[in-house]
Amino acid sequence: MHSEPRLWIYDTTLRDGAQREGLSLSLEDKLRIARQLDRLGIPFIEGGWPGANPKDVQFFWHLQENPLNQAEVVAFCATRRPGMAAADDPMLQPILAAGTRWVTVFGKSWDLHVTEGLKTSQDENLAMIADTLSYLRAQQRRVIYDAEHWFDGFKHNSSYALETLSVAIAAGAEWITLCDTNGGTLPDVVRQIVQAVIQQCDRPGIKWGIHTHNDSGTAVANALAAVQAGVQMVQGTINGYGERCGNANLCTLIPNLQLKLGYACVQPEQLANLTESSRLISEIVNLAPDDHAPFVGLSAFAHKGGIHVSAVQRNPFTYEHIAPDLVGNSRRIVISEQAGLSNLLEKARSFGISLDKQNPACRQILHRLKVLESEGYQFEAAEASFELLMREALGQRQRLFQLNGFDVFCRTDSALNSDILSSHALATVKVSVNQQEMLTAAEGNGPVSALDAALRKALVTFYPVIAQFHLTDYKVRILNSCTGTAATTRVLVESSNGRDRWTTVGVSPNIIEASYQAVAEGLEYGLLNRPSLIPPVTA
Repeated sequence: MHSEPRLWIYDTTLRDGAQREGLSLSLEDKLRIARQLDRLGIPFIEGGWPGANPKDVQFFWHLQENPLNQAEVVAFCATRRPGMAAADDPMLQPILAAGTRWVTVFGKSWDLHVTEGLKTSQDENLAMIADTLSYLRAQQRRVIYDAEHWFDGFKHNSSYALETLSVAIAAGAEWITLCDTNGGTLPDVVRQIVQAVIQQCDRPGIKWGIHTHNDSGTAVANALAAVQAGVQMVQGTINGYGERCGNANLCTLIPNLQLKLGYACVQPEQLANLTESSRLISEIVNLAPDDHAPFVGLSAFAHKGGIHVSAVQRNPFTYEHIAPDLVGNSRRIVISEQAGLSNLLEKARSFGISLDKQNPACRQILHRLKVLESEGYQFEAAEASFELLMREALGQRQRLFQLNGFDVFCRTDSALNSDILSSHALATVKVSVNQQEMLTAAEGNGPVSALDAALRKALVTFYPVIAQFHLTDYKVRILNSCTGTAATTRVLVESSNGRDRWTTVGVSPNIIEASYQAVAEGLEYGLLNRPSLIPPVTA
């Protein structure tokens, strides 16, 4: 690590993050994410609650046999149950069997939760904390104590909340994490309370952490305030995943802590993998990445206005707060009806096209862009289509196939003795490749699916690499809804070859025609950007 003061990052994506609505992780998913976090340099990775479900048990067993390279995997659990000794509580046996050096135990800080949630006394809650931590320490485990609902508890009954911390410290906790579990505290209050707690409860060997939720939209700000008030550990999740509104987003916190506040969180070369890690984990959990996320989003360093682009070309810091490559991201010049020549020239460079502003084609492309966007095209979201448009204007667009028409037939059936309807679509397409015409048919579960299948079936004989392409997203936008069923439709199709992604656009009053345009351009762009895989076309 480098010379800056060390700040410990604690990731809870696999436990707290997995509580997000709509997010479900398989065992393999959890293992892949853990290894990516390990490569990112995260020192503490909370793996889950052993015993809560078979998957978490298997996760810890697997990592016992195949350990991570540098991260400490942490098991998570609650204090023992009321009226039962920790040594007799069966909940704690899987925690020990998980074999981790570190265990995070959460306990109640708020007297409301003690009496209403646990249905026990304040004294019994203190005994539960002391007994659980002492038992785990006797079993040679190192303990992180998460003070659940800390800030609410402190605000309602500060003397009792502080007593829970004193008991945890006396029982052997090495870390005390103050949790804003309901996510309702604001940054200035977090700072004041953290300062007060550290002043009153600090002991030799005790280190402090912060765990914030985003219900007020301030999870990252609250964590930063706590760090400036003296905590040494920050808990959070990749991409801010978590229950309700999520947890503090480590993809925002880590660069702020390291690049803005000067703390050493991960190595610089690991920080440069932050964007890749964010996007990879979003793929694993099957949630679309947030394009507008700070630091790691696709649009985090995107420039659209012509004046902005011109200034960034002269000095990037005119409109960028950090260099994008520090977090593994990259600058993007966005093309739209607001674009000027600066946008066009910079975008051409990103496509590997050398274009001089004196070239008459520049004005032609710009004019064509503005005309098409006025008709409903959206090239800032479909850069692949814009590259094809630009290459066509410059005479560089290689026509790999010619679309000569299509037909689609859709049928809806009712299953016997059932109210459930099933739909089927049959598409036929006519395509020419090197003056050889193909007429192909294929079925799908809808008209777009059938068209895509028929087009691929026609072209794969000539271009086998098409078998590697697949649609990853499909978006439809009605542009002038006041015209009813005669409205113009814009379709955005995202395609992938398993490594790269690209987006194309189609516009038409006919939704199937718009879809066909976008799908066809998606195949064309994929072929043109993998020329080494395109075999010679033969008649």
